[in-house]
Amino acid sequence: MTKIVKKRLSDSLLTAGRKRRLQKLSRRPDNEIDTSDIPELTERFWQNAVRNPFYRPVKHQLTLRLDADVIAWLRRQGRGYQTRANALLRDAMLEDLNPKRRKEGGWPRPNNPRHNGIAQRRRAS
Repeated sequence: MTKIVKKRLSDSLLTAGRKRRLQKLSRRPDNEIDTSDIPELTERFWQNAVRNPFYRPVKHQLTLRLDADVIAWLRRQGRGYQTRANALLRDAMLEDLNPKRRKEGGWPRPNNPRHNGIAQRRRAS
């Protein structure tokens, strides 16, 4: 059996002195805060960054019309066909949002006329 523990910021005990100090700090403008002891973050810092493994994007339920053969292909691969469809759409979205990957031949594939038409209309708007 697992025990679920929830902690809130309001659960921590703040003394009156700490509360006054936090109030005073919150009123200071950002340009008065000394950040000289904090190193600048460069691109090298972010090279090995990974997404938080506990991140769960908000999902919305909707009705989406897909070609029957696409649905059959997804379902043939077993349980979780909606999750796979979401992953495929997410990959396409991330490739479309990242211009560097797009130049390297990412989605949409230039040899597919259906994708070309969609991509051209989307970029024109």
